[in-house]
Amino acid sequence: MAKADLKTKTTAASVDVFIDAQSAEMAADCRTIIALMKKVTGEEPKLWGPSIVGFGQYHYTYDTGREGDWFLVGFSPRKANMTIYISGGFDGADAVLAKLGKHTTGKGCLYVKRLADVDLKVLEKLLASGVKGLEKMRLK
Repeated sequence: MAKADLKTKTTAASVDVFIDAQSAEMAADCRTIIALMKKVTGEEPKLWGPSIVGFGQYHYTYDTGREGDWFLVGFSPRKANMTIYISGGFDGADAVLAKLGKHTTGKGCLYVKRLADVDLKVLEKLLASGVKGLEKMRLK
């Protein structure tokens, strides 16, 4: 099967311009999460599509043969909350999530209203676990 034609791809748009267009509080949270994600991945941020900041990149292939490229970790500032993408997921992370603070989760997504509501050291641990989870999946 051919590579999936994803709408969300890396762009040449400026991450700084995108962050500067956010409210002051959200922009500050974005800069904090950028520093955390750079620390965890060792990668520079890139804009994926019009509204996701992603770090690093990996290639995936599903059992069906569908394949594509995606970022290791990323985030998107939304009106209601900050969406944090942890591609490795949250398997076995219940104990860590319990220590995080105010949040909700979706499949591979963590939602926080503002970073002041969560423990940044715990968030860093979750991000690092997600990246390690991806590394394990890629080594199979």
